Amino acid sequence: MAVLAWLLIPLFTAIGAAIWGSWASRDRTTGDVAELAGYARFREVMEKSHSGGGTV
Repeated sequence: MAVLAWLLIPLFTAIGAAIWGSWASRDRTTGDVAELAGYARFREVMEKSHSGGGTV
């Protein structure tokens, strides 16, 4: 039984490493696209508010 336990430890470690590796290498570009679009809208609004000609 002790031999089985010593064989299962590396097996569980390899499974955990595979899960962590797939999580660490996931594609994260979808959030960046939305954030960049929001930033572009923010810049447009800020440029419009400054080009109004009013004194601040």
